Amino acid sequence: MANGMGTLYIASSGLRNSQNALNTTANNLANVDTEGYVRQQVLFSDKEYNTFGTAAVSKQQAGLGLDIGDVVHARDYFLDKAYRAESGRQAFYESCFTAVDEIQTYFQEMEGKTFQSALEDFKKAFQELAKDPSDSVRQNLVVQKAGLFLSRSQSVYEGLKSYQSNINTKVSQDIDKINKLGHKIHELNQQISKIEAGGIETAMDLRDERDLALDQLGALAKISYKEDYKGVVTVKLEDEYFVDELHTYEIGKKTDKLTGFITPYWPQLSDTDRDIYVNVFDFNVDISTALNSDVGELKALIMSRGDHWADYSDIEGKGEQEYLDTTNLSVIIDMQAKLDQMVHNMITAINDQLCPNVTGPVGVTYQDANGNTVNLSDAKVLDTENCARGSDGELPPRELFVRAGIERYTEVTGSDGKTYYVYNEEDTSDTSYMYSLTSCGVNEELKKIETLFPHLKQNGEVDQQLGERLEALWNKDLVGLDPTDPDECNIEEYYQKMIGGLATVGNVYQKKAEDLAGSVLTIENNRQQVIGVSSDEELQNMIKFQNAYNASSRFMTVISDMIEHIVTRLGNG
Repeated sequence: MANGMGTLYIASSGLRNSQNALNTTANNLANVDTEGYVRQQVLFSDKEYNTFGTAAVSKQQAGLGLDIGDVVHARDYFLDKAYRAESGRQAFYESCFTAVDEIQTYFQEMEGKTFQSALEDFKKAFQELAKDPSDSVRQNLVVQKAGLFLSRSQSVYEGLKSYQSNINTKVSQDIDKINKLGHKIHELNQQISKIEAGGIETAMDLRDERDLALDQLGALAKISYKEDYKGVVTVKLEDEYFVDELHTYEIGKKTDKLTGFITPYWPQLSDTDRDIYVNVFDFNVDISTALNSDVGELKALIMSRGDHWADYSDIEGKGEQEYLDTTNLSVIIDMQAKLDQMVHNMITAINDQLCPNVTGPVGVTYQDANGNTVNLSDAKVLDTENCARGSDGELPPRELFVRAGIERYTEVTGSDGKTYYVYNEEDTSDTSYMYSLTSCGVNEELKKIETLFPHLKQNGEVDQQLGERLEALWNKDLVGLDPTDPDECNIEEYYQKMIGGLATVGNVYQKKAEDLAGSVLTIENNRQQVIGVSSDEELQNMIKFQNAYNASSRFMTVISDMIEHIVTRLGNG
């Protein structure tokens, strides 16, 4: 009778634990598509034994049935670490390639209407002008094509600035996302620590949430982490503490007053009252896989956006290292500067033909606006003897492109009593004084009266040589691409180099991103073999545990009937 009652324990444990195993399997199936969920595997073990006595050979024991020894929550630490590192690197190069691809759309080289077509139309207008510089139709064509080309160039430049603003918005969103993930990891640390403090229960679902947060954080920035004996994960971001047992050290946002560009910094390491900021990212370190400095979407976004709006002064007069430091690996800044340099050199070369300058005469002085005496030999003046004039014959002649902040010349009277037209030099500290895309336009007087376009010699004859010189500018070597490629080339060659270089950089980023995407997929497939839920396997488990439950139920019924039969017979006896 005692053995019969003990057998009920065995049947009961079979029912109870088969039901628990079914619940675990059902939970796996319910979360088969849940991001970050790790499958739970039931391992059975023997329940305790009752000992009745000790025989000469072995103990006299009766088992009490089945128990769940453990519910395995399997993860591979090394696969997780590899996945987060590679996904962060893949996100870095994917963001870099996206920036290059977006820049290419502004030039529309892959579309029907290319930027280069505007350049070619402008060139053809000068070719027509060279045939007859006095033809008002040809003069008007030059003015119109100049306006179209400048408008197209400014549209591309403003598009690049707009894209910088879009990236800046994404930078802000990524910083917010990183801070949110940091707080989430910190909160999950506390919850997991409380639940597992007793050493009985494992907070599996909470651990899944925390691991998913680490996956997401790893794609945004370079992280390292470790878990202590209490189940608390400490996270470093870009080699600085981001989450520890007590705090989440949020990333701050420093906003540039001029551009609105956001730079992430560490508030706990900075002294904002003294304007001392410790930036999250150090761009003085070379970008390389060997140095582990090519990780994270946020870093790629900031690098691509740059820290300012560029113009030709970011290239002109710079040495190679100074140029690299100025552009600081930003593909947008580099393209802004190169585009502006191309336009700057083109329009200044054209203006210098229409309004040629010479060094002022030695020994002659003049008074500037501030009353200071200036030697004309230290300045450039209009070459009045050789410059062409418009139909009105006035001096100085009209330049084709004008600056927003200052006229080309200031009229002065020299100490010799003669009138001179002193050239107002460009000033890179004031963009309105520069022949730059941000401050340049086509002369409004020429738009209204095209015959004011310089085309006549002092004797009234048509200056045919001027038209030929203007046409020849398109084949003249004017400028080098940048300090790393200083060989001078003409405008069309410059443009081809500029676009070709952009395409090359884009191909490098694209190939790297595609290769890393393959690596990430391989690692994730290997990881899913460990943590992933297979619906087929879980359905097999469900059938197995259901049959075990049914078998335990039938076993209990048999034992119950047997006991009832014995009790009934004893009672009748």
